[in-house]
Amino acid sequence: MAKKIDLKEIVQDAFGDSIQQVSGYDAAFLYAESATSPMHVATLNIVEGSLKYQDFKEIIASKLHLIPKFRQRLLNVPMNLDYPYWADDPNFDIDLHLNRMKLPDPPNWKTLRYLTSKLFSAPLDLRRPLWSVHFIEGLDEIAQVPKGSVAIFTKVHHVMIDGSSGVGIMSVLYDKDKDGKEKKRNKPKAFNPEPLPDDLSLLLKSGYGFLKNPFKIPKTVAETAYSFIKSQATRKLSIQKEFSSAKFPVPITVFNGSISAKRTWGTALLSFDRVNALRKTVGGSFNDIILAICSGAIRRYLLEKEKLPVHPVVANVPISIRTGSNTKMNNQIANMMIQIATHIEDPLERLEYIQEQTMLGKSRHNTLGAKTLSKMADVVPFGVANLIAGLYSKYNIKDLHRPPFNVTITNVPGPSSVLYLNGHKVVSIFGLTPVVDGFGLIIAAFSYNGQVSITTTSDSRTMPDADVFSRYIRESANELEGLVQNLQKGSSSAKSSKRQEKSRSTLMFTTLKKYLKANPKQVKAHKGIYYIEVGLGDKTEGWEIDLRKATAVIKKKKNLNPKLLVEVEDESLYALYKGNLLLDELKIQGRIKLTGTEANKTKFLNLLSTFLDR
Repeated sequence: MAKKIDLKEIVQDAFGDSIQQVSGYDAAFLYAESATSPMHVATLNIVEGSLKYQDFKEIIASKLHLIPKFRQRLLNVPMNLDYPYWADDPNFDIDLHLNRMKLPDPPNWKTLRYLTSKLFSAPLDLRRPLWSVHFIEGLDEIAQVPKGSVAIFTKVHHVMIDGSSGVGIMSVLYDKDKDGKEKKRNKPKAFNPEPLPDDLSLLLKSGYGFLKNPFKIPKTVAETAYSFIKSQATRKLSIQKEFSSAKFPVPITVFNGSISAKRTWGTALLSFDRVNALRKTVGGSFNDIILAICSGAIRRYLLEKEKLPVHPVVANVPISIRTGSNTKMNNQIANMMIQIATHIEDPLERLEYIQEQTMLGKSRHNTLGAKTLSKMADVVPFGVANLIAGLYSKYNIKDLHRPPFNVTITNVPGPSSVLYLNGHKVVSIFGLTPVVDGFGLIIAAFSYNGQVSITTTSDSRTMPDADVFSRYIRESANELEGLVQNLQKGSSSAKSSKRQEKSRSTLMFTTLKKYLKANPKQVKAHKGIYYIEVGLGDKTEGWEIDLRKATAVIKKKKNLNPKLLVEVEDESLYALYKGNLLLDELKIQGRIKLTGTEANKTKFLNLLSTFLDR
């Protein structure tokens, strides 16, 4: 007998809040999924000591309620008429996501890299919550890792995570102190999911969303057109016209062909302090140094294969557009396109060229802007976008045009202090990222506890020798460090004469003072005291912003024990004030450092954003 249709229940499902729709930007990672391109990210964490599997499983189970999407699955709208929805999975079973295994002989680094490459190549099941963890025991022959240690290999689909939110997940699963073994573990919270809505409910909900905002598409198109015209006008009236698209060709490289299903990866571990010392010596950002190191390795790799293009390789450099108060677990990233100077032989000249590129914010002026692109992604019909992505891969459309970039290089700041798992120290953290047809190389830098891991992910067709490339990254870093040290020794007097003596960013503090005087509500909304230490070559200049009273007080002052310390170079702060840099660019590239409580950091960043957007 056919099941009786309950219209009341269907309507309740359609208009309830139990399911949430995937954004257009997140859905793009579903479109790109193919037999050769599973769209998940992964982390490999090395944990010292003999961590027991049962303890690990209990820890995961006790914290699942803190990461709701780990117990949710995707529901597709019938006929792919709209973006899919997140819904609690009534069939969730943690045992379907946890896997226990022993590292085969010989239990060394090469075997671990081979095993995790194989695991990373396998797609996640799109019918279940989109994550899996492999608990790998018996790491007995890896240098600087105690015998019997374990590896935690975690895969999460990119539709639900970006680099910054991934760091947030890590803070949930791991402890910041080594007393975790002694603490009483919380029992898993009850999971009472509602039944999954049927197809008719999904269609009704999708249709209601369109009826509620029928002018979303024309409105976004109008805003996009305005943004495009504005960006073109700005570019023609500025120095950016020196870098018009005609002078910015993207070469075709060995990284821009069809990829295979088998992943390869390698990693280079660098000292954070040594990389940061280079940044302090030559100026610019931490990210500039990472780009220069990677550029040296890419140049050598292509040169030895006699595949080095005449024009410089172009890197896609993701930047976070996540605000300090935004903790949602989804993708909030934009992109810059940077020429990484592979056409220049001298490493110091390459670095200088890269610094000029990032300071000018070239790509940002040549695009529509992160917010506009995010809006555009939200109005592309799901079925059309899915079809386009499939056709692009199936018919090798990438071969009919030049790629928009050659390689992706991403830098994600991680925890600066040691993490623990049930009292066991996390020794190292490595990040693996997805590659797709036409873009077969991605390099991810991740900082943790005094280390910077620069991990290369590719495939067996594009880069079968990823371990060799990782060696080139280490040697590129050593070469750059040696040249910078020699330059520092040989020209210290010349450099000191060029150092900036007067702060250009003083103008920003003067304008901020006038702004707060005219807007007393902002003083009240951001009540507190903030100290900004501005770098001026071989010295610093301190500014205190005191918003504890009705009238703002901003003055030069030396504060040895501030509640919030903001460290930034004068040239970066001035570029931010003049609109030549975005605040989020400064944060993701490490050009601004905040020390203090999360509440004070959020208040200061909100104050600065409000002032810059005035």
